[in-house]
Amino acid sequence: MDFTLSEEQLALQQSVRQFAQNELPAIARQIEEDDEPPGIELRKKFAELGYLGVNLPEEFGGGGMSHLDAVLVLEEIAKVSIAVAFPVFESCFGPCLAIAHFGNDAMQRQILPQVCSGDIIVAVSMSEPNAGSALTDLTTHARIEGGQVIINGTKRWCSGAGHSEAYIVYCRMSDAPGAKGIGAVMVPKQCEGFSFGKRDHHMGFRGVTSADMYLDEVRVPEENILVPAGGFGKLMDAFDLERCGNTTMSLAVAQSAFDFVLDYVQDRQQFGKPLVDFQAVQIQLAEMKMKLDAARLLLYRAVVNAEQDLPSIAESSVAKCFANETAREVTGKAMQLMGGYGYSKEFPLEQKLRDAWGWGIAGGAIDIQKINISAALVGRRFNQRAG
Repeated sequence: MDFTLSEEQLALQQSVRQFAQNELPAIARQIEEDDEPPGIELRKKFAELGYLGVNLPEEFGGGGMSHLDAVLVLEEIAKVSIAVAFPVFESCFGPCLAIAHFGNDAMQRQILPQVCSGDIIVAVSMSEPNAGSALTDLTTHARIEGGQVIINGTKRWCSGAGHSEAYIVYCRMSDAPGAKGIGAVMVPKQCEGFSFGKRDHHMGFRGVTSADMYLDEVRVPEENILVPAGGFGKLMDAFDLERCGNTTMSLAVAQSAFDFVLDYVQDRQQFGKPLVDFQAVQIQLAEMKMKLDAARLLLYRAVVNAEQDLPSIAESSVAKCFANETAREVTGKAMQLMGGYGYSKEFPLEQKLRDAWGWGIAGGAIDIQKINISAALVGRRFNQRAG
């Protein structure tokens, strides 16, 4: 078992890091100030550099590389800004991977090349006003008539809502109860009857749009069905890979906070010597480093064991849960080590802390991941419903 990256992976990591550190900070600052997502020009640049769809098949314009390679690319960009990295996240770990695994040939050839070229972003729309963690309570309904899928319902908490060009919409596609009736349909943004509510504004995640989505007799061809009723398990298998993307984003936020404060405590002096010379600071640094390394190894295990396939729910949940908690802890400790400067908007730590908290909610809250972990340990799902 080799825990070192290959020469090719190290070179990839270094090249992305150099680009990200040199070219993206000014864009990231503007996004944080304006709370608007990056434009298509940046997506086109990512496509030109091969950062979109790193782990998608080459026949669709992807890189044909491994999930681990995609992690390396995403982390370096997300260290600068999660909003800047969002198109990379969606192309490497979002619903595009579900399309690559379960979509029909026409859907794959229509959607995936446009994602890899930067022309479109595809977002996943799962949650509803009364169906979040209890996802199988969703009520958005799809019926099939005359070769068309007709969708009605309201969706909520979709990252990219209103900005992305297409959506994988989870909906109830039969009268079967619970998960058995759920499937997913690909819905282009421009469809008649598809609209968006007032944009949400969050504590963090500035530049990542979110809004309620309204589907009123929205019609798409039957060929847009990604997974029919009864395929909820497949959708969740694909979402395990999205959790690895979430893990990568958390890790990037935490690592960048650590890197910044490590430089800070060596430069900042109090009582006539650098902060790093104080034992209390040394202990905090060591604790942060241990958590970061552990989070990274758990992430690498999940994606390497999956190879080109999809990771297990147990390994992806362990990785996500640990990285989410680590990001909150590391950004908090880094802010504390900087004192008042850490709390100031003139320095990046307050933004890192705000963004870190979001990843422990998005993609399945931390406690939900712990329930998944326990379910995997005993080999059965737990019924959370009343009665």
